[in-house]
Amino acid sequence: MSDSPDGPRGAVTSVFTARTGRQAAVPRLMALDQHGLLTSAHVRLVATAVGCSERAVWKWLARARATGHIDAVPRTRFTVTAEIRRLLALWGGNASAVHRELEQRSQSDPKLPKAPSLATLHRALRRDLTPGDRAGLARGEAARRAFDVFGERPPANRNEAWEGDHKCVPVKVWVEDTMMQPWLTWFIDCARKVIMGWAVTPHEASRDAVLAALRMALDRGEPFGPAGGLPGLVRVDRGKEFLCPTVTLALGAFAVPVVDLPAYNPHLKGTIEALNDSVEEMLFVSLPHYTGEQKLTGGRTADPDAPALTFEAFVELLQQWVRWWNYEHKPKKLGGRTPMEAWQADPTPLYDVPAQQLAHFGLEDDGSTRIITTSGVQWRRRYYFAPWMVGMGGVRVAVRHLPHHDTTIEVFGLGGTYLGSAVLAAQASQEQVRAVRNARKAKERRLRADLKAAARLRRERFEAVTTATPPQRLGSLTEAEAEAELRGAATTGLRDVNPGYIPHLPVPDGWARPAPAKADQPDDALEENE
Repeated sequence: MSDSPDGPRGAVTSVFTARTGRQAAVPRLMALDQHGLLTSAHVRLVATAVGCSERAVWKWLARARATGHIDAVPRTRFTVTAEIRRLLALWGGNASAVHRELEQRSQSDPKLPKAPSLATLHRALRRDLTPGDRAGLARGEAARRAFDVFGERPPANRNEAWEGDHKCVPVKVWVEDTMMQPWLTWFIDCARKVIMGWAVTPHEASRDAVLAALRMALDRGEPFGPAGGLPGLVRVDRGKEFLCPTVTLALGAFAVPVVDLPAYNPHLKGTIEALNDSVEEMLFVSLPHYTGEQKLTGGRTADPDAPALTFEAFVELLQQWVRWWNYEHKPKKLGGRTPMEAWQADPTPLYDVPAQQLAHFGLEDDGSTRIITTSGVQWRRRYYFAPWMVGMGGVRVAVRHLPHHDTTIEVFGLGGTYLGSAVLAAQASQEQVRAVRNARKAKERRLRADLKAAARLRRERFEAVTTATPPQRLGSLTEAEAEAELRGAATTGLRDVNPGYIPHLPVPDGWARPAPAKADQPDDALEENE
């Protein structure tokens, strides 16, 4: 039979050390001694339980009788003080440098205590400081947090909570003949790990990227679905783009709160932080001009002349990776299912955003009222026009727009009715100008038709008469024509009410018809004939 590292198989190791055993046993032994019940068997039992000799237990009792103290006499030893911690932080965690500093101080000032040995200092640092404290004093807060313990949130359902974040992509791509690092903005469902929406900007992300990613996340239609709908809340880490009034009010209109987490606490939104690490390890590290690429002597890369991706090519690769993550990747916490499979298997009800409200999601409004003039609507000292504005001069409207998008605006009536989009007149294309021109011509043709119809009413003629009779309109209908027109109108009315209505056809000649009743027969005779 083999033995385990802790002793023979089946052996039980005591949970007491000499110190903890002393603290537990001595009060009990002293109580037995005061009542005259203490025996050698008690001492032998305690010694066996705590793993020490009987002589040591008798010494514990002797000291307790003499001094009344249970613990052993504390030995004087060197401890880490606040001054030692400051010196350790000053020298970046170098214990040898701290030891030299202490020796120099004791030599220069005889009143100070003698400096401990380097071995004593090392023992004190290991005993009095945790690994996290030593790492923090040497390398800062980020190193200290690596030794912290973090809990996990309880299991949740889909759309119960989303997390959003920006990430500066560590890859340089071509943007209009300039090498730039794009920024990625995205949202993830915390429960099912589905990437709900994302947006990429060539420059540092702003609130328009947040709104674009949110609009994709909310939309369950193609090509963004089937995941989507309204979340219970959205967690962010004090990013000014996420907390701007445009974003908070847009989500607040749907009763979705934006939870502002404390800054520099990535563990509070660990799902999106894990996604940021995953996309770098699984995609960005393999792309050309990755900023974290291994370096050769002198800081050069192995292939500095490698062709960089264009911005469009980078976005295409990112789109493919997001689809792979949602439909093929199987995170360990989802039990062998992909995020989309876990999402669709979740029975939690969804709350969709109406398409009309989603189309106007995230629009900004400065609160001013404007008037449609012959040049269109003036906004920011520039005019915007659209075909639907033809004939609406003088109408008061409100203008809304997407952040940082000034080529198109959305126009609403003062009652909140959506009127339509308008484009910047100075940059309008030929098709847009032609559409406005065609709208004016259509209005002109309609008015011309209305005026001609009114003129025909004024020119109605009457028959000439030679006797004193009421005048008769020319073109009056005969009785037969009137009846035919009424029958057609009735049929047309039925067709308007029920488009599937089919009028009855005339009865064929070969069909038998009921004989008409004779008017000159009395009622009794009719009953007998029947």
